Amino acid sequence: MGRVDDIIDEGETCSGQQLETGLLQPPASQNDIVGEGFTPAVVLSTLVAVCGSLATGCAYGYSSPAESGIIVDLGMSVAQYSTFGSILTIGGMLGSLVNGKTADIIGRRYTMWVSEVFFLVSWFVIAFANLPWLLDLGRLIMGFAVGINVYVIPVYIAEIAPKNSRGTLTSTHQFMLTFGFSLIYLTGTLISWRALALVGVVPCLLHVLGIFFIPESPRWLAKLGKDKELEETLRYLRGKSVDVSQEALDIKEHTELFESLSENKIQDLFQRKYADALIVVVGLMVLQEFGGTNAFSYYSASIFELAEKWR
Repeated sequence: MGRVDDIIDEGETCSGQQLETGLLQPPASQNDIVGEGFTPAVVLSTLVAVCGSLATGCAYGYSSPAESGIIVDLGMSVAQYSTFGSILTIGGMLGSLVNGKTADIIGRRYTMWVSEVFFLVSWFVIAFANLPWLLDLGRLIMGFAVGINVYVIPVYIAEIAPKNSRGTLTSTHQFMLTFGFSLIYLTGTLISWRALALVGVVPCLLHVLGIFFIPESPRWLAKLGKDKELEETLRYLRGKSVDVSQEALDIKEHTELFESLSENKIQDLFQRKYADALIVVVGLMVLQEFGGTNAFSYYSASIFELAEKWR
């Protein structure tokens, strides 16, 4: 696509090794080579970020343990509860439409903060709802927050992490998401569905408060041309005794390259030479969704109850 083809065919900007590192992250700097990695600042920032992953996991898992209690207390039909369970995905779709642009405009850190505000609103609406449509509204708002979080959290972690520990740190997002899923399942067997919704508030509050104690993404600062703030943030993340000048230069050069590539249009993806790759990528996602994983997770409690009756 335009600039990409020039880089690949002519080799005018990137070497093969640089291309292998991917377009989203800069190449290794001298600081990565000497082994700068799990500094307290990086660990703290990652822990705060994955509080959002924990909140997202709780949102995914809520509908299953809450099902029987909600149906009995609010007198909902199976069709009404099915709407409540599945409307999260509609909210997620809406959130995915704005997450990237929002993260570029207000930054990764405040995008996470905004998503947690939506989470808090949704949990309180669900916890105190006395009508089915209020439950649906809360679940829709929750889905919107999920759609933002699943994008911005791994991006933020990847952009603050040194190259030599990036894979380990970004994997904590999926781990905490799954942990939140399991936690809400287990807790849901012990308390009512309203109390369970209030449990979901806890990681959201931790995330909202913790965001004020972590730095903005260095790459986003580079994108805005805030060179001074970029170096200050890197120095905070890597340690005051570490020379971050080379890493800052790498990030700025890579950001400029990525911005030039961003001039390509979405229509360019549908060129014949990209057809095979596009079919594989889209096909894998479609097959994953048609596998029914969401249906199993949202309604696993009722599935196991029916299986017990039919045994």
